[in-house]
Amino acid sequence: MGQEELMSQAEDVADQFLRVTKQYLPHLARLCLISTFLEDGIRMWFQWNEQKDYIEATWGCGYFLATCFVLLNLTGQLGGCVLILSRHFVQYACFGLFGIIALQTVAYSILWDIKFLMRTAADWMFLVCRTILGKP
Repeated sequence: MGQEELMSQAEDVADQFLRVTKQYLPHLARLCLISTFLEDGIRMWFQWNEQKDYIEATWGCGYFLATCFVLLNLTGQLGGCVLILSRHFVQYACFGLFGIIALQTVAYSILWDIKFLMRTAADWMFLVCRTILGKP
């Protein structure tokens, strides 16, 4: 078998694979892009008390405001993820996730934390691209 035949067979396999998976790839791509928000929202769900206690102790804002902050953070992230994955109100969801990043930056006093900046760099780029392009 010659090299041209192998290349032709490889192209045929790739074309067939893309035909089968083409409808799922955009959803998988969106899931990968919002995975940081999804992970953080799920972690907040399971670490509700720890998150609330941290905000309450750090800011001295009391039980009610700490609970409101964590609830806003949780629903903002998970709600934004659901809207983006369902392709409904994508631009509004992206703006909401922008707000969540800004809120976390201020609330957790992590503006100059390199780990946070690197983790959110991809999120910022995704959100900017989504809001500029405006495509679902």
